[in-house]
Amino acid sequence: MAVAAERAYYRFVVLFFNCLLTFGSYFCFDIPSVLQEQFQGNLTCPNGTQHNDTGHNGTLDCVEGLGMTPAEYNLLYAIYAWTNALVVVVAGFLIDKLGNRFGVFVFSLLTVLGSSIFALGSHFKGTPYLLPMMLTGRLLFGSGNGSLTIVQNRITAFWFKGKELALAFGLTLSFSRLGSVLNFFFTQQFESHFGIQWTLWGGTLLCVLGFISAITVSMLDKVGMKQLGLDGVIQQESKKVRVQDVRRLPLRYWLLVLTIMFFYNGVFPFVADASKFIQDKYSGYSQQAAAYIAGAVYDSSLVLSAAVGILIDYVGLRGVFAVGCAVLTLPVFALLAFTFVPPLVSTIWLGITYSFAAASMWPSIPLVVPQATLGTAMGLATSVQMIGIGLSNLIVGHILGTKSSELKIPLWRWQQMMIFMLANTIACIVTSVSLNVVDRKQGGTLNRTTKRSPVEHEERQPADVAPLLSSEPGNDGSVN
Repeated sequence: MAVAAERAYYRFVVLFFNCLLTFGSYFCFDIPSVLQEQFQGNLTCPNGTQHNDTGHNGTLDCVEGLGMTPAEYNLLYAIYAWTNALVVVVAGFLIDKLGNRFGVFVFSLLTVLGSSIFALGSHFKGTPYLLPMMLTGRLLFGSGNGSLTIVQNRITAFWFKGKELALAFGLTLSFSRLGSVLNFFFTQQFESHFGIQWTLWGGTLLCVLGFISAITVSMLDKVGMKQLGLDGVIQQESKKVRVQDVRRLPLRYWLLVLTIMFFYNGVFPFVADASKFIQDKYSGYSQQAAAYIAGAVYDSSLVLSAAVGILIDYVGLRGVFAVGCAVLTLPVFALLAFTFVPPLVSTIWLGITYSFAAASMWPSIPLVVPQATLGTAMGLATSVQMIGIGLSNLIVGHILGTKSSELKIPLWRWQQMMIFMLANTIACIVTSVSLNVVDRKQGGTLNRTTKRSPVEHEERQPADVAPLLSSEPGNDGSVN
């Protein structure tokens, strides 16, 4: 009789709590995007606070807020990205050495601490302590959230490798994006009733939900691995992981990492400033309406990710989808830069390409590296991604200006920002095409591997990644 951990329902229970790990943290991550005007608003208004709920472009009104400049605001995103870039490599290696349970506990706790300090910093507006405290909060939050995503992906890859891998990755993305979507829908309304401080504390409370989920998924993972008799095996494989193995990661992995970085360089910095951009360029949008439209990027991802994951599990073609996503993203930034086509068209369009990109790129990493070193590989991939995003946030902040943005930012500055997004997308096309060329020369694993051909994949994989575990080339440490 099969043990519970061998049944399909068990891995989907693990997946459910694994999905909840990042629900609250993704909600918190983009709160500044929704409340950009409050973050950059005046410390006081002559006639009291005036929120942008008139249905007109409200950037000309006085909005009471924290008094940040555009550069300081974008620094909140840049510090998050840089922290990820520095921490996730070490975090990924530690997860490989010490296990998933160590990772989910420590990193989910960091998201709670970081969001708490970020919320506390908002109480010091008008003082020199505001920016340092909020940056410290984002630093700790970034240390936890980026690393927590690595653990989440590692757990998903362990329980679903050779099964519904892209579907599982798609569902984790959907749950994460559900947090982002709810943020774009409700945060502005909540802030208008309760103020920015209580809004930020509400986000912290959702991070506590993630910490509770971390404890639950840790227990399920421990029980399941013991029932499968793999707990000791994984620990033995973890002992073989060395820092020097990074030098032996295959070329396909690095091309995949660069493809991910350039694609996300166009998505995340755009979403961070999208609400302000919509109000500045297009007439007739309130702050709340602009937030809804900016959030459509994540709405599309929320709706499509699971279905796209199922599709990719059955047809493969991950490399082809990566190229297609990059090519089809080019018109998005062109429309935003040079036309007045309704912005909702562009944000939905970007959300669709983002859904296919996330479901094809990230689940490709477990296909080219072994399970025992997956944390390190995911950490490196996240690090490179966040270095790119951090630099992009800085460049965008410089393009948009360093003075207070209570008045509209000139259209030519927004056009320069979109041209920068276009440049990143073109670079993504180049790296994704190169990825397909190399993959084809090395057996076509990314495009040929499907749910219906797990045996074929397992036969090819050891040769591809053997140098990473040179002491026992044939063992990838996976459950299959």
